[in-house]
Amino acid sequence: MTAEFEHLVAEFERFRAGVRNADDRFAGLGAMRQQLTELRASAASPDGGVTVVTGPGGAVLDVKFTEAALAKGPQALSATLLATLREAVGEAARRQAVLVEEHMGDDLGLVDQVLETQAVAFGTTVEELRSKLPAEPPPAEDFSEQRVLRPADPPPAPPSAGPSAGDRFLKNLFDEED
Repeated sequence: MTAEFEHLVAEFERFRAGVRNADDRFAGLGAMRQQLTELRASAASPDGGVTVVTGPGGAVLDVKFTEAALAKGPQALSATLLATLREAVGEAARRQAVLVEEHMGDDLGLVDQVLETQAVAFGTTVEELRSKLPAEPPPAEDFSEQRVLRPADPPPAPPSAGPSAGDRFLKNLFDEED
């Protein structure tokens, strides 16, 4: 094999590795979508009289009342229901943010943004809401700093004296100045 051919094979292998990385990342998006579809969050009132189950986007999936909750009267039941709904919807939003951040990376600080917004809206602290987050999962593989179709480093120069047709092709293919 000539040095130029070996150089072309190496460049092609880098290109294929980039395509595999892109495939892996897109496969992760399908998993994230599935997890978001299956997401459920539940909250119960402090006395256990009202329970609310929410799904993706905070959609209310179920509401349950005990006889004791119904006996409290309309105003008390309404206040308890609203507080429990708020907690369940907030939990769903926090879980969604965690899922998206696990799959897409922490570049946007999505979880922190959700926690800060909810702290203001619910009159609590970010630390209190953070304590309600699920335990830290193992870190997902991070592709955010990897190039997908172009290598991070320029290809090494071939050993020949002048640029060949193959070198010009690869330079155009991997040229960052497109």
